[in-house]
Amino acid sequence: ENGLHMADANKPITIERHDAVALVTLERPDAYNALNRALSQSLVEAFDELAGNSEVHAVVLTGAGKAFCAGVDLKELTANPGVLKDGGMGTSSPMVRALRDCGKPVIGAINGPAVTGGFELALACDFLYASPHARFADTHARVGLLPGWGLSQKLGRLIGINRAREASLTGNFISAEQAEAWGLVNKICTPDSLIQEAVDAAQQIAESNPDTIKAMRSLMNDGDLLSLGEALELEGSRGIAYLEHADFSQMENRLQALRSRSQKR
Repeated sequence: ENGLHMADANKPITIERHDAVALVTLERPDAYNALNRALSQSLVEAFDELAGNSEVHAVVLTGAGKAFCAGVDLKELTANPGVLKDGGMGTSSPMVRALRDCGKPVIGAINGPAVTGGFELALACDFLYASPHARFADTHARVGLLPGWGLSQKLGRLIGINRAREASLTGNFISAEQAEAWGLVNKICTPDSLIQEAVDAAQQIAESNPDTIKAMRSLMNDGDLLSLGEALELEGSRGIAYLEHADFSQMENRLQALRSRSQKR
């Protein structure tokens, strides 16, 4: 481990290295990690920094304290309504872009409530592990806003449109157990093992070729925006193009390493 950095009052995020994995923690526990300008900017800076770090191959994102993220800080939003309007929403919003374009798979370790903007931050991750204390809620309709970071479109594709309608129109919580049953969460871990299990999964990702992981992630994400027919065409064209750079001489060695690993387990 290479210790912590970016952990002061003006940059309320910590980044902790576990070999080729970066653990990013939101550090506003007293405010349930609500996204004020400082935390949002730190989050963007952290993922931009990780995007350029060739030693980091996968990322885990979690929250300090009892919550994952309570969403946009409404006190700051009330004082400055332009926070969201000025490029803060939509597919080009800095936060959405930073997670999407970092090029490294991001596992969300959902330690507690992920609410509204915090729910959208969870959905910006590649997949989710959760503590039994995790809960998800979309309260946009209750506070009088529409989502701008993907929730209205992503949630229905993950759990089914009728379940998503119920969640977003009522604003009610989805429990960790329900989230796992519906495919929103991949795995429920004990509170004490959540971070380690997420880091372990990230380290398994980091064992693969980082260039291929980046290309695979991009292919899956870009294909998710298309019809199945278009997505299959995309896979075919990118797969053929990738063969130009494939190192066939290393493939047998990698397969042998996989065989030996499977025999040890």
